[in-house]
Amino acid sequence: MARIKIINPNTTWSLTNSLGNHLRQYVEPSTELITVSPQMGPPSIESFYDDYLSVPGILEEIQKGDREEAIDAYVIACFGDPGLYAARELTNAPVLGIAEAAMQMASMVAATFTIVTTLPRTRMMSERLLYDYGMKDKCRSIRTTPLHVLDLTGGAEPSVRCVIDECRQAVQEDAAESIVLGCAAMSVHRERIECEVGVPVIDGALAAVKFCEALVGCRIKTSKALTFAEPEAKPFVGILDRFGNQQRTSVKEI
Repeated sequence: MARIKIINPNTTWSLTNSLGNHLRQYVEPSTELITVSPQMGPPSIESFYDDYLSVPGILEEIQKGDREEAIDAYVIACFGDPGLYAARELTNAPVLGIAEAAMQMASMVAATFTIVTTLPRTRMMSERLLYDYGMKDKCRSIRTTPLHVLDLTGGAEPSVRCVIDECRQAVQEDAAESIVLGCAAMSVHRERIECEVGVPVIDGALAAVKFCEALVGCRIKTSKALTFAEPEAKPFVGILDRFGNQQRTSVKEI
C-alpha cells in the first residue's frame, strides 16, 4: 500500500479536489491519495513571485506528512516544481515535481516533445526547468497560451479548445512526437487532448503519481548522502520561525 500526498501549491481547493478525483481513477487499489492545498500561498502560480511564495506552504505540508500522516511519497502538483529540492531535503520519502515527471515520461515514449502551458510570462520558468533536468535537446518548443491557471478549472470549453489547438500546432509545426501539458489544471483534459491530437499527451501529475507508486513499491527513498541531506537546525525569525530549530529525526533512525 502506498500513501501518496499530492500538494497543490496554490490555495484554490476546487482545483485540488478536481485533480485528486481525476487521479484516483488511475492508481492501484492499494494506493491512497491525499490531496491538499497549503494553508498559505497564492490562489494560482503564474510568476516567479507566486512560485517562491508558495514554497513555505509546501514545506509545511511535507513536515506534516512525515510527522502526522505516515506519507510514503509526495507530489508537488505545479509545473514550476516549486520548492522541489528543498522538499527532498526535509524527508526520506520520494518527492516528485510534475514538470520533471512529465519530461521524463515523455522522453520514454517519444523522441521529442513540446510543452504547452499557460501565460507567455511563464515561458522562462519552463526553459529553466528544461536546462535543470537535462531535457533541452528533447524539447521542440514551449508554446504558451493566453490562459490563466484558473481559466482551466471547471472545464470551460473555450479554454480547453485553446489548449487543444495549440497542441495540434505543436504536432504540425514543431514535429513534436509527444505533448507535455504545462499546468496541473490541464490534467483532467489529458485523454480528450490526446484523442484529438494523435500523439502521446503527458500529464505530469499522473506521471508523478505512477512514478511514486513504482518507487514506493521498490522501497526506494530519497538519497541523504550529500545534496539532499537534512537541513541543519537553525533559528529562523519572523513568519518563518516555525521552520527553525526543528527537532529532526535522523536518517539512521528511520
